[in-house]
Amino acid sequence: MKNIQEIAIAEYDYPLPDERIAKYPLAERDTSKLLLYKGGEIIEENFANLPSFIPQGALMVFNNTRVIQARLRFRKETGAQIEVFCLEPEQPADYQQMFQETKECVWQCLVGNSSRWKSGVLSQVINIGGVDVTLSVERVSSAAVNLVRFFWDGGFTFAELLEAAGELPIPPYLNRKTEENDKNTYQTVYSKVKGSVAAPTAGLHFTPAVLSALDAVGVQRGEVTLHVGAGTFKPVKSELIADHEMHEEYIEVQRGLLERIIAAGGAAVAVGTTSVRTLESLYFLGEKVSENPAIEESELCVGQWEPYNREHTLSTVEALTALLQWLDAKGLDRVHSHTRIMIAPGYKFRIVKAIVTNFHQPKSTLLLLVSAFIGGNWRKVYDYALANGFRFLSYGDSSLLIP
Repeated sequence: MKNIQEIAIAEYDYPLPDERIAKYPLAERDTSKLLLYKGGEIIEENFANLPSFIPQGALMVFNNTRVIQARLRFRKETGAQIEVFCLEPEQPADYQQMFQETKECVWQCLVGNSSRWKSGVLSQVINIGGVDVTLSVERVSSAAVNLVRFFWDGGFTFAELLEAAGELPIPPYLNRKTEENDKNTYQTVYSKVKGSVAAPTAGLHFTPAVLSALDAVGVQRGEVTLHVGAGTFKPVKSELIADHEMHEEYIEVQRGLLERIIAAGGAAVAVGTTSVRTLESLYFLGEKVSENPAIEESELCVGQWEPYNREHTLSTVEALTALLQWLDAKGLDRVHSHTRIMIAPGYKFRIVKAIVTNFHQPKSTLLLLVSAFIGGNWRKVYDYALANGFRFLSYGDSSLLIP
C-alpha cells in the first residue's frame, strides 16, 4: 500500500452537476432516500426505515452541536459592508462561558471585505425585546487568524446578541442567501450545544418518529459534541493530501458515553462524519493518557497524522479505559479536547462499525473518510447515487454504510 500522505486527491474526484446539489431540504426530513451499502451490496430505501437496518442493542452516537448565527454584517461610514464570521472563541476560549459574556469577548473570525477595514471600531444598533443595544467590533489582530473584539451595552449575553443580529451560515455551495426557514431546517432536531458554524448534516434526516423507532427496536442512543468549523468546506487544493492542512475542531465527550462504548465492546454506529472524527479521536486520546497520565487537559489533542506515524498496540477498550482513569484522576466528568485527525484510505477504524452520512463534495477529506471506511469502494456508491436520482450535499439524501 502506498504511503497515506502520497494519496493523490485527483483519485477522489467525480462529476457533480449543479442540479444534483439539493438547494433546499424536503418538506419532511425522514422522507429522504437512504442508500444502504452493506458488504459491497447496495439497496435503495427510505430514511424512515433506517431503524430496521441498525443491529438491536447497538450504540448509535449523534453529534448534539447546534449551529450559531455566526455571520454578522457591519457598515463603515463610507458605505462599505464588512462581514464578520465568528469561527471559534478566543477569550474566553470556553464555548459555554463565551455565550454567557455580557460586556465583551474576542473571537477568531473570517473577515469579508477585509481590505476595507484595517482598523477602527464598527458599530450597529440592534433591538432585543424592545431595547436598543449598540454592538461594536474592532480588530485585535489580523495575522494568521483575525481576532475580533466584540463589545456591547445593555447587559445582554453574547448568545442573545447573535440570535438578534447574526445570520445562520448555510454552506457556500448552495449558492443562495440564508432564508428564515433555514433557522429550523439547518439544525438537527436534537441539537443543543451551541458552537458550530455548519450543521452535522447526516443528522438533519432524523425526526422524533425515527428516534422513537430506534428506541423501540432496542438501539441505544448516545451523544458527543464536535463543533463544526468553516474548514469542513475547505476543498483539498494540493495534489497530494500530505500538503493539505486539516482544520482543528473542538470536541467534548462525557464520561458516561465512554463507559457505554466500553460496555458495547468498544463499538458504535456513528451518525455523521463529525461523530466519526470524534469517536475515532478518543482512541488516540486514550493512548496519550495511557503513556503520560500526568498530561494536562490543555495538552490533550489529536494531530492530523497521529494515526499513521507509529505503531498503536492498545486495544480500543484499553485506550478508552485509560481515558476513564485519567478523567477520574483529574476529577473531570468529560473530555474537552481538539482534533485535527485525517481519516484517509489505509486508516484502521477502532470504534466506528457503521456510518450514517450524506453524499460529499468531490476532492474532499470527507470523501477520503468514506473511502477509508468501505475499503476504497466509494465510487460504486457514488455512481449508484448519481444514476438513481439521489440528492447531494447538506440538504441531500443519506446513506448507511456497513463494510
